[in-house]
Amino acid sequence: MPVIQEFVIGKYKLIKNRSPSSVAAMKKVVQQLRLEAGLNRVKVSQAAADLKQFCLQNAQHDPLLTGLSSSTNPFRPQKVCSFL
Repeated sequence: MPVIQEFVIGKYKLIKNRSPSSVAAMKKVVQQLRLEAGLNRVKVSQAAADLKQFCLQNAQHDPLLTGLSSSTNPFRPQKVCSFL
């Protein structure tokens, strides 16, 4: 009876049993892990600082912060036609 081993690498669960399909699957996982390991990551503190700076720079154009004028507000109640 063949010995089957399970490996968990991050979010990947591998079952080692030496069949050609499992070897191909392991090669795909290794390739994906190498790709993910090679990505340049941004620290959370730097991403938060960048997001804060973006929000402050664009605050004057944000209708949720500045409000909409009544003439350009697409959500204003429609006027009733007085000719009917």
